[in-house]
Amino acid sequence: MRIDAYSQIQSLYNVSKPATNKSGGANVPDFKDRLNISGAGKELQVAKQAVASAPDVREDRIAELKANYRNGTYDVSANDFADKILEKFAQLV
Repeated sequence: MRIDAYSQIQSLYNVSKPATNKSGGANVPDFKDRLNISGAGKELQVAKQAVASAPDVREDRIAELKANYRNGTYDVSANDFADKILEKFAQLV
């Protein structure tokens, strides 16, 4: 198959070179990506780092409770215990 009107077809597609900017590169806007974090976001990041660096278990408190238990001086108030049970029950209901 022979195409005699090649120049006419090329003009239909309007083939042209991309425009360039002053530096000779492609016509691309001159901007850079930036990330702006709000003050609240920065505070949240600091709080997350503080929580991550804190130990999960308070070894000093556990050692104190174990010592009290072994010595027989560990005492739990019945009223405090009942209050905690009722608080947990209220959260479930």
